[in-house]
Parts: sequence; structure tokens; C-alpha cells
Amino acid sequence: MGRIFTSESVTEGHPDKVADQISDAILDALIEKDPYARVAAETTVATGLALVVGEITTTAYVDIPKIIRGTIRDIGYTGGAGGFDADSIAVLTSIDEQSADIAAGVDNAFETREAGEEGDFGTGAGDQGIIFGYATDETPEYLPPAITFAHRITRRLAQVRKDGTLPYLRPDGKSQVTVEFDEAGRLKRVDTVVLSAQHSEGVAQGQIHEDLVKHVIRHAIPESLLDGSTKYFVNPTGRFVIGGPQADAGLTGRKIIVDTYGGSGRHGGGAFSGKDPTKVDRSAAYAARWIAKNLVAAGLASRLEIEVAYAIGVARPVSVTLETFGTGKVPEEEILGIIPEVFDLRPAAIIAELGLRRPIYKKTAAYGHFGRLDADFPWERLDKVDEIQRKLGHGR
Repeated sequence: MGRIFTSESVTEGHPDKVADQISDAILDALIEKDPYARVAAETTVATGLALVVGEITTTAYVDIPKIIRGTIRDIGYTGGAGGFDADSIAVLTSIDEQSADIAAGVDNAFETREAGEEGDFGTGAGDQGIIFGYATDETPEYLPPAITFAHRITRRLAQVRKDGTLPYLRPDGKSQVTVEFDEAGRLKRVDTVVLSAQHSEGVAQGQIHEDLVKHVIRHAIPESLLDGSTKYFVNPTGRFVIGGPQADAGLTGRKIIVDTYGGSGRHGGGAFSGKDPTKVDRSAAYAARWIAKNLVAAGLASRLEIEVAYAIGVARPVSVTLETFGTGKVPEEEILGIIPEVFDLRPAAIIAELGLRRPIYKKTAAYGHFGRLDADFPWERLDKVDEIQRKLGHGR
């Protein structure tokens, strides 16, 4: 067997993703009314309970309990059963304003306060942070194959639940895909698929296995990658009736590898959901993905990872580095040199260039923030390829 790698994805009904969607729904509602709102919303969900805490500074008013219940209803937790119902859970909130000490550095960046540099540096980073962006040409999504297939499976699982193809399915679910590469590092086959799907009472395990292989797995993964040796583990415990926040408490920011690159690329540790774009954990991670994807699409490398680091209250990154894993078509130093000529990594510039003061965040909170072909995320656009090639003289 060649080299193998495994990644996972979870559905919108997974308890951690319920929490992420609530946090981002609150962010969207606030930023729609007040684009300059400062938001750090953290959510916990459990049996009969949704709790939102955090720091919010805004001129807007939104009905947070109504947003919470509406988000849970949209996911599919309704009907009074299962210990977690949109209309009967308790909703608790504990919200304070953003620290004045943090706000001072965000509102007026270090460069203008103390360094004496000219120019509009605008917004300082909302916190220190280590951010990674990654891209690969292995899939049309510019994502690694394992996480790509895992996301396709969970999105398809939600689709067949909602459109009535498999009416016995319930919102919670997760997938895990193991792919095998040949000696040259090319994708060879899918070795193992694990799929756990919450279901109603009274459905035979044999039917669930047959239905999910047919309607979900084989729909999501190319037939050419599945063979007689591919292993399928469908609801391997034999039963998955109790699910969602009744089965496990959920918490914002606990699926950061699912949100990004499935473990193929590194992660700085900061979560995304519930944070407004002055938080570089989110905005700079989007920018780093945007940079990596455009550099790969421009043909400078087959795989590329960029790291950007920030200091709280400082606009310019304290470091920018990259790795091409031996796939670079030009020297890494040359690629690194072109980044500041094409991309401005100050938070205010990222926010403006990617249009991040808009209510676009709730749809990021399930099925990954990157590689989405079903959403028009600005950080996924290949709008800098020509400029990169011109700068390097490759487009002449």
C-alpha cells in the first residue's frame, strides 16, 4: 500500500457545528446593521440549552434568542423530540463590550501611534495570531483529496435528508475518508470511508448501509477511485438514534481542522466562527488561503502553504513565510518576494479587498470555509493569477 491520509467532515447538525452556526448567525445579523460591529460570540449547546457568551460592541440591536432559535430550526432540530428542539430549549446569554484596551489598538494601529510611519495603516490586528493558508492542485477545489471527499459526503448527506430521498435521516452526522497515493504522490484510490448518520427509530442497519453507500458515498466520490478493496463503515456502532446536542455538548471553534484543510496543512490554532473581520484569526486566514490558491493557480507550485503572523494592535504582519513541499516551479524566495507586491496583508486592506464587512459568515460555518463550489466566497476567487504571472514575467 502507498502513502495514505485521512480527513473528516461533519454535518450542520453536529453539535459543534450547531454552535458555530449560531455564533456566525449572530455575527451576520449584527454586521448587516452595523458593518463595523466588533463581535466575539461563543456558543455552547447541550440537552435543552443554548448559551451564548462573549464581547460585542455595536450600534445595532438584534434579537439574539430569536436568531438562535431560527438557526436551530433551519438545521432541522424541531418537533419536540430528541432533547434539543428550537422552540423549547432554554436560551441564555451573557454579553459584554469589547475590552477598551483591545479596542484602542484595533482602532489606531501601532504604526500610526508610535512608529511615525506615514500612510493610512487603519486597523491594527485584533489579537496576536499565527495563520496558515494552503492550496493544492490535486482537486478542482484546490483542497487535499481526503477533506474534499469528506465534505462532499456530509453535504450530500444533508441534501438527501432535506429533499426526502432518505426521510429517516436526522441532522447529525459525520464522515471520514482515507485516500491512498501512489509512489509519485498522485491520488490512486479511496481506501476507507466511514459514515455515521443519525436516523429515526425502527430503520434496519442493513437498509441504512445500502442507502448511504448508494445515495451518498457513490454520489460524492468518483467511481474510478472506489474498488473491490475499498472498505465502508456505515454507522459502525450499529445504531445512531440519539444525536446532536443531546448526545454531545457542542462548542464554537472545536472543529478547526474540519473548517480548514483536514490536517494536510498546518493550523495556527485560532477558530473562525463568531469573530468579526478585525480578528486576524479569521480575516488573515481567508487572505492566506486566497494568496495560496492564486499562487498555485498561477502555476508557481503544485502545493503551497503560507504562514502569516501578527502582533495585537499592529497592522503589518511580523512575519510571512511559505513552503512549497518540493513542488515549486520557481524559487521560494522569488514567490515570497512577489506576495507584498500583489497582496496587502494589513487587516484594513484585507477587509476592504475581500469585502468582509458583509453578512457572509453563517454559510461558512458548516462544510468548510475553503474550496466551496456552492458559495461565492471572495477568498476563493482566482482574481490575482494574471497579475502574479505578469510580476514574475510568466504572462508575457
